[in-house]
Amino acid sequence: MDWDSIMKDLGLDDESVPSIKTIPPQENHIQNLPEFTSCELTHPTEFNNLYDFYPSHNIDISNTTTYGFNNMGNFNSGFDFIEELVRAADCFDTQEFQLAQVILARLGQRLRSPSGKPLQRAAFYFKEALLSLLTGGLTRTTRLSSWNDIVQTIKAYKAFSGINPIPMFSHFTTNQALMEAVLDGSSPLIHIIDFDIGFGGQYASLMREMFERHDHSRKFIRVTAVVPEEYAIETRLIKDNLVQFASELKLRFQIEFVLLRTFEMLSFKAFKFIDGEKTAILLSPLIFRSLGLNVTAFLNDLRRVNPTIVVFVDNEVWMESGTTSFRKNFVNGLEFYAMMFESLDAAVVGNGEWVRKIETLLLRPRILAAVETAARSTAPPWRERFRGAGMRAVHLSQLAEFQAECLLGKVQVRGFHVAKRQAELVLCWYESALVATSAWRC
Repeated sequence: MDWDSIMKDLGLDDESVPSIKTIPPQENHIQNLPEFTSCELTHPTEFNNLYDFYPSHNIDISNTTTYGFNNMGNFNSGFDFIEELVRAADCFDTQEFQLAQVILARLGQRLRSPSGKPLQRAAFYFKEALLSLLTGGLTRTTRLSSWNDIVQTIKAYKAFSGINPIPMFSHFTTNQALMEAVLDGSSPLIHIIDFDIGFGGQYASLMREMFERHDHSRKFIRVTAVVPEEYAIETRLIKDNLVQFASELKLRFQIEFVLLRTFEMLSFKAFKFIDGEKTAILLSPLIFRSLGLNVTAFLNDLRRVNPTIVVFVDNEVWMESGTTSFRKNFVNGLEFYAMMFESLDAAVVGNGEWVRKIETLLLRPRILAAVETAARSTAPPWRERFRGAGMRAVHLSQLAEFQAECLLGKVQVRGFHVAKRQAELVLCWYESALVATSAWRC
């Protein structure tokens, strides 16, 4: 997927996105994040694949993390504010909410802005997220509401994709699982049900793969995406982009959207199925966080659909489902995002302006969601739920692993590597997992 082409067609090709080596130093404070230059949106016409092959290798993954906050003896001098932040999280478990607000107010004097080292920046965002949770302000701060918001987010996502392999790793591993499961030639009708479509660029890569096959003209691919009500502008952008791209490739393609509220009421009866089609279902932890339904009932309904493949992209690998400790999940999330910020810093010289835009526009909303999730995660781990519903994991192919390894050659930042964990492919930053992809059958 070529984000430069997308932004050019959006009328946003203002040369404002520097290459990794030319990102300027970051100022220490971020009171008013400067906006990108925006203009009236037009429709993107070009998406490209990423293939730059080089030899693969396997590295074992451990469960250790970079910082180890759960062991309070691991703090370095100057980072004792983490202890205060964890104390505030403890207050949530003990329901001492007023004390938590006092602690956070005191921390606000020390963590005034998301500046400094990765741990300091992560602590600032988690402090703000915890305060929002205590005051009931989380849901109001995570909603995109205008074209301009989406333009800013797309440009930040473009920069993020250029310096961090997480987005493309998720796309490539998912698409490879789909190619092997439903595009094997046995049926010309393909139906993909997507519960976390994002901006939809992964389907451009998938269509490119289909185009390069000799039998692509026989295929008809349908995508049904479940989206929240506030996603109206994004759905228009996604549909126009992908329909136009499919037309240029002369592929038969259709995309429809089902509102989350509709799915909550009707479950899989909200979708239109065609006899003889192969069905794939794409999931992430978002499904368990968003739907507010019984997970067991959801999985039982999913099994009745009898999909050919279920692909799960775990972008919340830090979450320990089943624990009743808010503190535990809060600390795990803080560790994870401190590690994420560290990997961003490693990709540029110093703390670039683009790094802070990525953190503010992309990662801050995820941190808000992470803290909200930590507050209510008491369900058993999703793997246990899948197995309990009679689903079985299937190993991703060597080609999927090979492509994931090749992707890292695009980023060329030391510290990223691909590992195997049982049937999952895992993208790691040194010893710690960033995202994991797995495939399942019913």
